[in-house]
Amino acid sequence: MRITKPLLGALLLAATATPAFAQDETEAPDAFTITGSATVVSDYRFRGFSQTNEEATIQGGFTVAHESGLYVGTWGSGVGFANGTEIDVFAGFAKEVTSGVTFDIGATLYLYPGASDSSIIEPYVSVSGTVGPASVKAGLAWAPGGQDSLGDDSAVYVYTDAAIGVPSTPFKLKGHVGFAKSDSFLGGLDGDVFDYSVGAEVSWKALTLGVAYVNTDAPRLGGYKEAVGADGAVLFTLGAAF
Repeated sequence: MRITKPLLGALLLAATATPAFAQDETEAPDAFTITGSATVVSDYRFRGFSQTNEEATIQGGFTVAHESGLYVGTWGSGVGFANGTEIDVFAGFAKEVTSGVTFDIGATLYLYPGASDSSIIEPYVSVSGTVGPASVKAGLAWAPGGQDSLGDDSAVYVYTDAAIGVPSTPFKLKGHVGFAKSDSFLGGLDGDVFDYSVGAEVSWKALTLGVAYVNTDAPRLGGYKEAVGADGAVLFTLGAAF
């Protein structure tokens, strides 16, 4: 699945940027904007859990957005299960509702090509803005039960992200905390898990290098936390945005 989305991600998340397209000053601005990214990560963590058996992988995607606020995009990554590939397709509507505050609503379809009964659809909503020198975001994602891959189980994920630039430098400090609540039980363990990360990134032109410490409060009973890749780890990312 994608880290929030993210560096969706989640994912942590891959860096993207909106390019400026050269055009005649007398022309009206293009109603559509295309952004994208390609990233190498030392481990793909989704909400604190490794999706690549704690191995490195390559990720990338693009988004097409309309000036109305509508957008659609796709994102992909290598994973250590199914047939080794995850492809996410997402669409939504994002709009500044007041000065500096943006509301976003949409849904993500997680696909694992070649693996039967594995797709998951997850609606989401978020609000982002600035608080002093910091940019903050709070969101909620919900995977309803009744899907083939989930059965009668459902799951909710709530999270908050924050980032603050270091004045007069290309560095940015970042933090994340999230809470997942699921109906599913595995080996008698409930589905309630906190995850968090703290890190920093530095940008140069279209490139961004990031480092972050990621961990969860998943139980260690029977070696569960380490077995599912939910233990603490330092992650590295190198991304290019266009």
